Amino acid sequence: MNDTLAFIVGVVVFVLGLAVSIALHEVGHLVPAKLFGVKVTQYMIGFGRTIFSVKRGETEYGLKLIPLGGYIAMIGMFPPAKPGGAMRTASTGFFSTLVQDARDNSAETVGTGEEDRSFYRLPVWKRVIIMAGGPFMNLIIAVILFAVVLMGFGVLQSTTTVASVSQCVLPATSTQTSCAADDPIAPGAAAGILPGDRIVSIDGTAVSSWEQATAIIRDSPGTDLSFVVERNGAETTLTATPLLTERYVTDANGAVVEGSDGKGITQEVGFLGIGASSELTPQPATAVLPFVGQNISGVVGVILNLPQRLVDVANAAFGPGERDPNGPISVVGVGRLAGEIASLDDVPVVSKLASLIGVVASLNVALLVFNLVPLMPLDGGHIAGALWEGLRRGIAKLFRRKDPGPVDTARLMPITFTVVILLGAMSALLIYADIVKPVSIL
Repeated sequence: MNDTLAFIVGVVVFVLGLAVSIALHEVGHLVPAKLFGVKVTQYMIGFGRTIFSVKRGETEYGLKLIPLGGYIAMIGMFPPAKPGGAMRTASTGFFSTLVQDARDNSAETVGTGEEDRSFYRLPVWKRVIIMAGGPFMNLIIAVILFAVVLMGFGVLQSTTTVASVSQCVLPATSTQTSCAADDPIAPGAAAGILPGDRIVSIDGTAVSSWEQATAIIRDSPGTDLSFVVERNGAETTLTATPLLTERYVTDANGAVVEGSDGKGITQEVGFLGIGASSELTPQPATAVLPFVGQNISGVVGVILNLPQRLVDVANAAFGPGERDPNGPISVVGVGRLAGEIASLDDVPVVSKLASLIGVVASLNVALLVFNLVPLMPLDGGHIAGALWEGLRRGIAKLFRRKDPGPVDTARLMPITFTVVILLGAMSALLIYADIVKPVSIL
């Protein structure tokens, strides 16, 4: 498969994964809505012009032109204004119109005799379940897909087999890319260690992980170490003396730790000049939920710092700066990454497939967290409105006051309008940045 075709396949896999994730998200809303008796008039995947639809019972199911979202239409989303009550509106005529139009459009969806099937008439807990059903489906999808990746394919982990042997010693700060004649020979090469050797023990200590071997080497500069390696099915004993040299300090994720001056921090440690091979190692079921939790935490961090991150994206897109690979990207950028993963020449097909499944799983984590942001029109906004209503009614009941009735969520339409505009602007910025200065793994 040539690179172009592989790239297209990767993008197609991502688009299909996105479409299925959106469809199941909406199923998460649809099923409880129907179970609780709410009339659902539409179940649509996408936005814009309808390209296909079919009506089953009272619900129209269909696909729309732009497959970047979806929705279900339930009758009676907003309560009517209180009879005889003064309608509180925003401070401008435009926003006042938004509020009233929302009420009018909601009222028009309710036919004669259907009042009890309106969404706003449901108990608070039922409305929360309906609106949380979509994000919950994304959570389930993410857990299943990450379970497939972690338990079925595994994660890349270092083995005790040597993959590479440096021929010379270069300081961590050196910019050389090859050995010069006067560069000192690396201790590993001098000892006769070869790629493919599996380290069995060091100085009589059985080695079960590369991290264990590395720790011994780093702590033993200038000390002769007896290495037992397995080579071509037979064990061979070699003597290597780690050299005291300068290496970068790295964190738990392997990233270089930087000082206050922005430069990488170095330390003097024992060095042999050997590198480990990696292989996919299946993980236990107990690793899945913590891994999902880490992904959720990462997305929450991005959203909490979204304003600054968007400024960074804008500076990179319109200036000479580089994109933060851990910053926000659009579906265009994620699709590009999926295509790049599929087109990598030196990566096994199994690893590519695992990575693509991981991309779709991460997408569902993003959909989960983003949709729970407590702002309308997102699911979290509707959940927040329902919970606020429950709190008000609970307080009124506690103090034996008159039931305040449903929360008039139509009043939030000015905020909804603003959020929609901001989301559109954010999407446009990210798409532009992903075109002119994309995040790339190549």
